[in-house]
Amino acid sequence: MSENGLPFSGNITPAEADSVRAAIAIPAHVVQAKGHGHGGTAMALAPLAHVLYQRILRHNPNNPHWLGRDRLVLSAGHASLLLYVQLFLTGYGLELDELAKSRTLDSRTPGHPELGHTPGIEMSTGPLGQGVASAVGMALAARHGRALFAPNLPRLDSTTWVIAGDGCMQEGVSGEASSLAGTLGLDNLVVIWDDNNVTIDSTGEAAFSEDVRARYAAYGWRVLEIDDASDLDEIERVLTEAKSRDGRPTFVALRSVIGAPSAEFSGKPAAHSGGFGDDELAAIKTSLGFAPDAPLEALVTDDALSFARGALTRGQTLEDEWNAALATWKAAEPEAASTWHAFRNPDGSAALGALESIELPAVGTPSATRKLNSVAIKALQNVSSLWGGSADLAGSTGVEVPGSAVTASNPGGEFIRFGIREHAMAAILNGIAIQGPWRPFASTYLVFSDYMRPSIRLAALMQLPVIYVFTHDSVAVGEDGPTHQPVEQIASLRTVPGLDVVRPADAAEVVSVWKRLIAQPAGPTALIFSRQHVPVLHERDDLDAKVAHGGYVAWQHGEGLDLALIATGSEVSLALEAAEALAAEGVSARVISMPGVEWFAASDAAYRETVLPAAITARVAVEAGRGDGWYRWVGLNGEVVSIEEFGESGSGAQVMARRGITLGAVLEASRRTLGR
Repeated sequence: MSENGLPFSGNITPAEADSVRAAIAIPAHVVQAKGHGHGGTAMALAPLAHVLYQRILRHNPNNPHWLGRDRLVLSAGHASLLLYVQLFLTGYGLELDELAKSRTLDSRTPGHPELGHTPGIEMSTGPLGQGVASAVGMALAARHGRALFAPNLPRLDSTTWVIAGDGCMQEGVSGEASSLAGTLGLDNLVVIWDDNNVTIDSTGEAAFSEDVRARYAAYGWRVLEIDDASDLDEIERVLTEAKSRDGRPTFVALRSVIGAPSAEFSGKPAAHSGGFGDDELAAIKTSLGFAPDAPLEALVTDDALSFARGALTRGQTLEDEWNAALATWKAAEPEAASTWHAFRNPDGSAALGALESIELPAVGTPSATRKLNSVAIKALQNVSSLWGGSADLAGSTGVEVPGSAVTASNPGGEFIRFGIREHAMAAILNGIAIQGPWRPFASTYLVFSDYMRPSIRLAALMQLPVIYVFTHDSVAVGEDGPTHQPVEQIASLRTVPGLDVVRPADAAEVVSVWKRLIAQPAGPTALIFSRQHVPVLHERDDLDAKVAHGGYVAWQHGEGLDLALIATGSEVSLALEAAEALAAEGVSARVISMPGVEWFAASDAAYRETVLPAAITARVAVEAGRGDGWYRWVGLNGEVVSIEEFGESGSGAQVMARRGITLGAVLEASRRTLGR
C-alpha cells in the first residue's frame, strides 16, 4: 500500500493515479457485472500495462498499423481485459461500453484477443504458450528485415514484447521457441513473466516447481527481476533496461499477486476467473478511492482519461520522428530504400517468371513431387518474399536453398534452422507472417504435422499466408514403418476451416500450384508431396487455370459420363491406369485430378459441373489415406479406395499393396459402383 493509501506506488501525478485506479477497477467491475470472465490477472497487471502503454512501448493509437511500432503480444490471452482497458484509455477507438460488452456476440472485445477484430491487437491468443512462440517469429522477422535492408537504421528494428503467465511457461511450445530465440540472439524480444504462482486448479508449486529463471538463463537469455508489480517506477526502470540491446533476448520475471487488491481473493486460484461477489467488489472500489456502488462510468474520471489520452500525442510524436529518420535514410541510401520498398510492395511478376522458366521432366519420367518442389523453392528464393526452413530435414524434404543459415551473428541468413522443434516452428511461422511481409514456409514429414496442429489452427483462424511443406505423404514411405507412415493426417488437415490442403499429382501440377500461391497469397496452405516417384502425366492444356480451380479432368474416354475417378497426388496415375483399362471394356470414364479439394469446393458451381457433372452417378475416389471426406464428392452410392488402418514396416510398394491401394482395388470399386 502506498503512502496515499492506494494499492500501487510511484512518483506520479493525481491524474496519472486516477488512470491506474481506473485500469484496476474496470476489470473487477466488468467481470462481476457479467458473472464470467477473467479479472484477476487484468487487475494485478494493470500497473504493468499502464507503464508499458504510457512510458515504454513505441506505439501510436492514432495509427494502430504504424510500421515502426513495437508489438505487444498477450500470450496469457484470457486476460484480454488487461489490453482492452489500455486500448480504451489510450485512444485506440474502443469505448467504455465495449468493455462492458466483453465476451458477448458481435462485440469488439471477445473473450480472448483476435487479430483484425480489435484495433491494437497484434495476434489471436488464448492457447497458452502460443503468444510466446509466435513473438519469437515476430522478433526474428523484424531483425532479419533490418539486417537485409537497413542495418544502419536502428528504428526499423522494433521491439517485440510479450506478457506471459505460468501456463505459458508450462506449455512446451514456449520452451521450444525460447530455446531457439536464445540460440539466435534475438535481443529485440522481451518476455514478461507474470510470476503469480497460481493456476486454475491450484497454486503453482503443486505441478510446477522448476526454476524458470534458471531455465531461461540456460537458454541464453538475459534475466531481470521486478519484485513489486505495484511499483510503477520499478517497473519502468526494469523495462527500460529490458529494451536495451545486449545480444540476448530478455526475460523479465515480475512477481505479482493475482486478484490484487482484493483482500478476499488475492493470491488464490479463485481469482483467475469469475466475479468476486458484490461485497468484495464494493471493498475493492473503496480501496481504490471510489464509492462502493460506483457505476462503470464513474470509474473513469475526466482527469484519468485526459492523462491516458496523452498517449495520442506521444504516439504521434514517435511516429513523426520515425518517419523523419526513415526519410533521412532513404535520401542517404536510395538504392537500399528502393529495394526495401519493392520488397514491401511486390507485384509477383518476377516470381511467376521464375516459375515459368522451370524445365519440367519429360512425360512419363518418374519423379517424386518433393524434388520438383525443391526446384520451385530455389527458383523463388531471390524473387519473392518466400523465407523459411525446416525441422532438421531440409535435405530430405527438399527445401534446402543456397546460402547460409540465420544465426546470432548472421541475422540476414537465407534460411532458418528451426531444429527439431515442429510445434515451435509452426508458431514461429505465424509470428513471421504477422510481422510481414515475408511469406514464411517450414517443412517436415507429413506424419509430424500432428505436432504442429495447434499453431496451424491459429494460422487458419488468423488467415495468415504461411506455407507448410509436408513430404513423405503416405504409407509409401515404406521401411520406416507405421510411426512414420501418415494415414489420417491428410483427412485431418482438411477438417481445419480456412486451411488449404494441396497434394499435386506430378511435377507439372507442382509448378501450377506455386503459381496460384504467388498470385493469391491469402491464408495458410499445406503442400503435400511424395517421397516415392510418380510419373509425369501427359500434356494438359491450360493446366495453371485448372489447378487453380483445385480440380480438373486430367483424361477421359469418350464423353467420360459413365464413371468419374477422382484422385490426388500419387494416386492420380493409378486412377489413369484404371480408367484406361476400363475404357478397353467400353466404359466411358474420366479421371479427375483434385490437388486442392478446398480450391475446388470454392470454385463456382458452373465450373464444378463441367468437371464433375451431376449426371455421373458412378464415382470412385482414390487416396492413400483415410477416406471419410471423399463421400462428399462420390455420394453414398460411390466408392472410396483408401487406407483405414495404420501401415507396416516394409517397402513402400509392399505396404501400399497390402493396404489396398492397387489397380485391382480401383477396378473392383469401379465395377461395383457401375453395377448399382
